[in-house]
Amino acid sequence: MPERLVKEDRASRNEHDDHDSEAQGQFSSGRCPAHVGILRLLTGRVTWAFRSLQTLKYTYADIFRIDLPEGHRFPMDKYPLVRERLTREGTIDDSQFLEPELCPREDLERVHAAGYVERVFNGTLDAREMKAIGFPWSPSLVRRSRCSVAGTIAAAEWALREGAAGNLAGGTHHAMADRGEGFCLFNDVAVAIGSVRNRGFVRRVAVVDCDVHQGNGTASIFLTDEDVFTLSLHGRHNWPFEKSRSTLDVEFDDGTGDTEYLEALERALGDVAAFRPELIFYVAGVDPLATDRLGRLSLTVEGLRCRDEMVYTWAKDLSVPIATSLGGGYSTDIDDIVEAHANTYRVAEMLFPG
Repeated sequence: MPERLVKEDRASRNEHDDHDSEAQGQFSSGRCPAHVGILRLLTGRVTWAFRSLQTLKYTYADIFRIDLPEGHRFPMDKYPLVRERLTREGTIDDSQFLEPELCPREDLERVHAAGYVERVFNGTLDAREMKAIGFPWSPSLVRRSRCSVAGTIAAAEWALREGAAGNLAGGTHHAMADRGEGFCLFNDVAVAIGSVRNRGFVRRVAVVDCDVHQGNGTASIFLTDEDVFTLSLHGRHNWPFEKSRSTLDVEFDDGTGDTEYLEALERALGDVAAFRPELIFYVAGVDPLATDRLGRLSLTVEGLRCRDEMVYTWAKDLSVPIATSLGGGYSTDIDDIVEAHANTYRVAEMLFPG
């Protein structure tokens, strides 16, 4: 059974306790019905409501893919391949893509330590820091990372306007305030939260992180922030082995499959709904797949698609905008990665039609 590790209750949660029983979902037995229809938010402070959606927008830039040393295990080619698959099959039109610019330093330093940002920019990170990040430093790496963060900021802004949007990169949830690790230089979701809150768009934000590795950087950055709910569903015995404390951590044993995972996700989304977020960030990692070299769980492609449908339907039923980042994926066959990532946005297009 998955273990639920909950941060000490915040005072802001107490006033919503009476609604918890009404916020429980109707999803059962890990099946994926055509209309999941779960977790409707009751009346409260959130007054944002979906209007008639325009065509969904997605951020993408060619710099998302950079050259790495031969044999590197990070699948850089997935980014152009996901876009190519979605456009070739007609799921997404080229007109729906927006090319983000580089994230301004000011936005990065709202979350990350100025000294760390400076060392990233000028290439003076030491060998230990670069080993933790897992990529060799280069100017293109810095541009890629800044562009990926800007893509998530833009996706959040479009989601607030139209209900949903996505970044065909991002999910760099291991980056801490003062360091990077696990292929993550800057934390795109954390920086995007800082950006939209600084501009007064929202106050209460939720992060639904379904990457198989704990979103330790995001959890650490918002550890004491009562207006950010961090949910992480991840492998109990997987990296990072020293985990941070999310608002709610749901940990799975090795080999967990579709049914157990989806039932645990449904329960967790009930807790997030009770928090009453005004904006949701969804990290849709595909490394829970059974084929993933680094995942250690046993979800199927259809199980992941059900996960995506559950999260999007939940957000839509709550009338809360949702911005998606890709997250990780390390299956040996890159086609497995691309297909699972493409499914995420196929579901988005199905549930949020223009």
